Amino acid sequence: MQPIEYRRGDGPQPVPPVSFEDILSASDLLSGTVNQTPIITSRTLDSISGATVFVKCENFQRTGAFKFRGAFNAMSRLRESDKERGVLTYSSGNHAQAIALSGRLLGVSTTIIMPDDAPAIKKAATEGYGARVISYDKHATTREELAAEIAEKHGMTIIPPYDHPHVVAGQGTVGLELMQAAHELDYLFVCCGGGGLLSGCGIATKHLQPNCQVIGVEPEAGDDATRSFHSGTLQKVHNPDTIADGARTPYLGKITFPLVLQYADNMITVSDSALVEAMRFFWERAKLIVEPTGALATAGLLSGQIDVKGKRVGVVISGGNVDLNSACALFSARSDA
Repeated sequence: MQPIEYRRGDGPQPVPPVSFEDILSASDLLSGTVNQTPIITSRTLDSISGATVFVKCENFQRTGAFKFRGAFNAMSRLRESDKERGVLTYSSGNHAQAIALSGRLLGVSTTIIMPDDAPAIKKAATEGYGARVISYDKHATTREELAAEIAEKHGMTIIPPYDHPHVVAGQGTVGLELMQAAHELDYLFVCCGGGGLLSGCGIATKHLQPNCQVIGVEPEAGDDATRSFHSGTLQKVHNPDTIADGARTPYLGKITFPLVLQYADNMITVSDSALVEAMRFFWERAKLIVEPTGALATAGLLSGQIDVKGKRVGVVISGGNVDLNSACALFSARSDA
C-alpha cells in the first residue's frame, strides 16, 4: 500500500462518502431491528472524572456490540443478486457475529474469516448464528488477501468490518441516538479500531452538536489511527499485542481515514492496564459486562489526557463480548501487579 497523505485545511474539502442524511436513512432502516440502547449515568464515574458523563451502552445491542448496526444496514441494501451469492467478511469477532445474525435474519448465507486466536466466545457465537467460519493464521497471511481470494473463487460479496459507506452510516446511528438524547455535550469519547464507529459518530455529532469535541481512543500498541491523525499520512501497525482484540486493525480505510481527519478533533491512546481498570469499574460499580475494546473510550476519559473537569461528556461502550475466564484472569493479574 502506498502512503495516503491528507492535509487538513488545504483547499476545498471533497464531498465525504458518508453524509448525515445517510445516517438518518440508516436509522430509519434499522428501526425495529436494532436495539436503541440505553444511556446511563453514574455518580461514581462523575466523581472520578470530574465531569457529567453520559454512557451509551452498545454492550446491550444485538450480538453484544455496535457492529450489528452497520452490518445489517449494509447487508439490507445489497442487490438481490448479491445476496444470492452469499456474503463474506473478515473479523476477530464482533463484526463476524453481526454479519452472521444479519444473514440469518435476511436469509443470506454468510462466511466469516477469523484469526485462529480469535476469542472462543466470539467464534462460538458466530457459528451459532449460522455462519461458516474459516480460521487462518494471521502471522502467515492477511485477512484481506484471503478474503479477496475466496470471494473471487466463489463469487461472494464482501462486506468489510469498517471501510464501507453503509457500515459507517449504520455505526453513525450510535452517535445520532446519543446526540438526540444528551444535549449540549462538550466532548464525545469513542473507541477506534478501523474508524467506522468513530467516523459515523463524528458525522452525527458535528451535524447535531458542532461544538462538541470528538475524541478517538486507541490502545497504545495499536496506535496506527492516532499516528495517522497527527501526521496526516496513513500509518500501519502489524498484529498489535493488546487485549483490545476489536482494535487490532492494521490501518484506517480509504473511507474512514479522511472521515476521521475531518470529523475527529483529537486522538489519544491508553494502556492495556488502563483498559482493565475501566472494565473493573463497569463490572464492579456499574454492574455492566464490558469487553476490553468496549472500555477504550472510558479509559480515555479517565486517563487525564483531556481536561474534562466541569464538562458534559458522552462515552460509548462499544461492546460486551468477553470470555469470563479471560476477564477474571485480567482482573487477577492486575490485582497481583
